[in-house]
Amino acid sequence: MNRKTLVLPAVAGLLAPLLAACGSSEDAGDGADPIVVGTTDQFVLTEENPAPFDPALAYEAAAWNVLRNTFQTLMALPRSGGEPVPEAASECGFTDRHNEQYRCTLRSGMKFANGHELTAEDVKFSIERTLGLKEPNGPVSLISNIDKVETPAGNEIVFHLKSPDATFPHKLATPAAAIVDSEVYNRGGVRDGFAVDGSGPYTLEVEEKGGAVTSARFVRNPNYKGQLEPQNDEVELRVMPGSDAMEKALRSGDIDVMARSMSPEQIARLERGQDEDIDLVEMPGQEIRYLVFNTEDRVLGKEAVRRAVAQVVDRQELVRDVYERSAEPLYSLVPKSVGSHVNSFFNKYGEPDVGAARETLSRAGVDTPVKFELTYTTDHYGPATAEEFELLRKQLNDTGLFDVTVKGVEWKTFRPAQSKQEYAAFGMGWFPDFPDPDNFTAPFFAKDNFLSSPYRNEEISTQLIPKTRRQTERAGAAKDFERLQNIVADEVPVLPLWQGKQYVAARDGVTGVEWAINSSSVLQLWELGRSAG
Repeated sequence: MNRKTLVLPAVAGLLAPLLAACGSSEDAGDGADPIVVGTTDQFVLTEENPAPFDPALAYEAAAWNVLRNTFQTLMALPRSGGEPVPEAASECGFTDRHNEQYRCTLRSGMKFANGHELTAEDVKFSIERTLGLKEPNGPVSLISNIDKVETPAGNEIVFHLKSPDATFPHKLATPAAAIVDSEVYNRGGVRDGFAVDGSGPYTLEVEEKGGAVTSARFVRNPNYKGQLEPQNDEVELRVMPGSDAMEKALRSGDIDVMARSMSPEQIARLERGQDEDIDLVEMPGQEIRYLVFNTEDRVLGKEAVRRAVAQVVDRQELVRDVYERSAEPLYSLVPKSVGSHVNSFFNKYGEPDVGAARETLSRAGVDTPVKFELTYTTDHYGPATAEEFELLRKQLNDTGLFDVTVKGVEWKTFRPAQSKQEYAAFGMGWFPDFPDPDNFTAPFFAKDNFLSSPYRNEEISTQLIPKTRRQTERAGAAKDFERLQNIVADEVPVLPLWQGKQYVAARDGVTGVEWAINSSSVLQLWELGRSAG
């Protein structure tokens, strides 16, 4: 097998038979050893996050990967992305022309893994619970457009929306709409700890030490009824102290698969194919990285300062020197692989231009050098983040226009502080909830936005976002999304930096690796199997 396999959406169907030919996984789950997947993601109990696996509170890629494998949603994305398909539901659809009423019918004979019956009332309870708890760092914003949930029959659920939303089926496919057991979960509070009671393809057994997960074992759920077909009986997600330790464990055979998060140096090394027992698979990705500016800050509240930063940041240097081309420059929050993308920032600012930035600051009467601090998280977005921010600091300071310092903070401190607007400028990443341009715009610029940003633009929040959500045919919303992206480039509340590619490394004999992560960065453990040969 090639050491590197490139899987693109247009050719995935052609490549799959070739990859499958490397070893059949038929009957590989029966009595086979657990497949061990290494991860550098950390799951830690903190005062701000006492319930990392409660769907009402969890809202980050690492936790959602656990939830997607243990909970069901009414809808789900197919293995290669695209439009959602029924999962816990047998059918779903809008019942009106305005996309304001959505009806689902549950599959018959549904049960939670613990044996409790799963009914339409459990679905109603789950949605109302998340809406009622309204956790500020949770995913409630994804479903906050729900006005009322009705259960006219034992297996039917009707959602009444406050305003039209053609993306609602996508939102029902996220863990924000995960179905929890109303006999186990409390309507008035989150479920502390790491316990999970769902109806997804796996149950969860967690090993922890000092409030931190060391291993999560996913065991096939015999009560599962849905459209997924697990290729294994058990997967262990083993938490590693860092990417170097994870690579060492892969080479020694202690783990079978490694994904999040590999360093650019590791990816380059694995691409060279020096180990005949390991294959590296590259997949399209929609992960993005960007800077966020506090638009009420004394310094960065000035639009001219934010524009000047946009005029000198060199994305090409970032992806070449820090990420060794395992990422590509991004000039909008909407990545290139998503519909309605336009290169708004490049169209407005072009290549890095110190002279243009100097003129921008001078016209606005801003004294130089402009002093501010860039903050990043040290342990959440991969080992190259520190190097990335050092290069950003150097790029800005080498112009003579800025006096920038950088500070690294652990995620458990960074996220609460960021949501309280304690940083003037900081770095964030985004793994999409679903592959639609709405999910790269509304979470950042709607009133109750994911960033807790003070930035407001009335045209975006009251006109463009509602208008794009009324378009069932998503191509019809392209002009409005283009307008939205251009406003963001003009006012610079955020600065997009790069769009990532996705990589999974696996030892020979593991099948389904090409489907292990979809374009929205969902870890699909059910796709992994072992070769019968």
